[in-house]
Amino acid sequence: MNPVRLVLASSSRYRAAQLSQLGLAFDTCSPAVDEASFPGETAPALALRLAEQKAAAVANRFPDSWILAGDQTATCQNQLLTKPGTLANARRQLEHMQGQISEFYSAFCLRTPTGQHLQVVTTKVVMRPLELPIIDRYLAAEQVLDCAGSFKVEGLGIALFESIQADDPSALVGLPLIAVAEAFRQFGWQLP
Repeated sequence: MNPVRLVLASSSRYRAAQLSQLGLAFDTCSPAVDEASFPGETAPALALRLAEQKAAAVANRFPDSWILAGDQTATCQNQLLTKPGTLANARRQLEHMQGQISEFYSAFCLRTPTGQHLQVVTTKVVMRPLELPIIDRYLAAEQVLDCAGSFKVEGLGIALFESIQADDPSALVGLPLIAVAEAFRQFGWQLP
């Protein structure tokens, strides 16, 4: 039997759309967590910490509910890639990533009344060499200021890549649905 309430600890429309793919009914709640990294914190450790903190923050407001939270970080040439916030930052990120291998770390925390599951899934992407006019055309075509790495792989951003190496193709969007579905099943939630 599935629990009465599931809450997605996120204000991300991307994560909500992904979770909807699993056919689950859920509420959303913004966790209001400071997403700044600690000195020396690795990108995967940051993603895991933030996912866990977001789940804990929302669990305080919804006791006895199942809480799902996620976070994604990325690196390219040992530089942390964040949500760009501005077009200038997005352009700099894409220029930095072009022709390079980047790693994306998609973490999630599933918190239930009986325990929690915390996991990070890594995706490697190779961006093709890009000239500045291509970057500018892409940034004019797609809103990416709230996307780590300054692209949307589920949209036109796929055209920027040479390859993607992933065990879970949904992870690059932000929520690794294969791992999330398995975590739900481990806690007894019935999924197909």
